[in-house]
Amino acid sequence: MTDAVCYRDAYARSVEAAVTAVETGDDGRTLVTLDRTVFYPGGGGQPADSGTIVRADGTTWTVLGARKSGGGIVHLLDAVEGPAVGDAVTATIDWERRHLLMRTHTALHTLCGVVWRDYRALVTGGNMEPGAGRMDFEFETMSGELVGEIEARVNAELAAEREVRVKILPRDEAFAIPDLIRTKINLLPPGIEEIRTIEIVGLDLQADGGTHVANTREVGQIRVTGYESKGRINKRIRIELQGPA
Repeated sequence: MTDAVCYRDAYARSVEAAVTAVETGDDGRTLVTLDRTVFYPGGGGQPADSGTIVRADGTTWTVLGARKSGGGIVHLLDAVEGPAVGDAVTATIDWERRHLLMRTHTALHTLCGVVWRDYRALVTGGNMEPGAGRMDFEFETMSGELVGEIEARVNAELAAEREVRVKILPRDEAFAIPDLIRTKINLLPPGIEEIRTIEIVGLDLQADGGTHVANTREVGQIRVTGYESKGRINKRIRIELQGPA
């Protein structure tokens, strides 16, 4: 089992840990599991973190990514030889990249919140990279005028400096919340006993497993960079962040 710090503290940049497993991947690179980590393992459209693992003697390995494996989080090293089981290490994420992903993820939730509140359109897909992302919605038609209106409303919500709260709720309590699932298809694993929720206070509340900023003011502003039809009632909106947080 890995204690995944990122789920309760998205601002943690490094953590002391011990190596609990080492294996070799199909490409010959080393895969390392830690008892604790700050690395987000990817999921929900948010890419996994990158960064470093440093042993007590100063030996440093570059971490290309991370993923869940059973109850652990496996770190992919850019090396064919890595630390040994039992080694004490420090795991550190690329904070600039992570914070950019946090800002992007919160911007997408703000977009989702505005579209649901004002147009009652469900999400049919989404993805992101640092500083940019896209979401697909159940719209029959879309126009430049409509996306301009959406962009202005999203930026108004970001400028409202809304608090972003993370909670872990029992399944029954979580599913009693109206509209908790905003996706067309419920992607939550069956039988899960606890649901992690992200609330943009006063705007949006939904199930989510990613990392977010603590307040919408950290996002800055967004710009809609394009929109396109992906089907009869499936329209895509692309956004990117504008300026610093």
